[in-house]
Amino acid sequence: MPHFRFRAIDAQQVKQVSTPLVDALAELMNSPRAHFTIEHIPAQFFAEGEDFAAYPFVEVLYFDRGQDVQDEIARRVTQLVRDVMEKPEQDVAVIFTKLTPSDYYDNGRHYG
Repeated sequence: MPHFRFRAIDAQQVKQVSTPLVDALAELMNSPRAHFTIEHIPAQFFAEGEDFAAYPFVEVLYFDRGQDVQDEIARRVTQLVRDVMEKPEQDVAVIFTKLTPSDYYDNGRHYG
């Protein structure tokens, strides 16, 4: 934990960003490197009956660390995605889902 899910970005680009992402966030999130999960989710987007290319979308599932830390995570993730895509003005959505430690189980035991 934390979990990062990437959509509308190439799997190879997610692979490229995986190490710098953990480098940039492990200390900020006070989380060991081994606890990060980075996932690529293939997705297809539609509007008005047509396919369309969506901009990158990063979902972060984590235990709450306060608004200031969340804001900094979003800033760093956005910059890393732009860097790996080599598009400095790329729109990037970062969406947070705060998990409750008592509802998160690892090997049958919850964190809370």
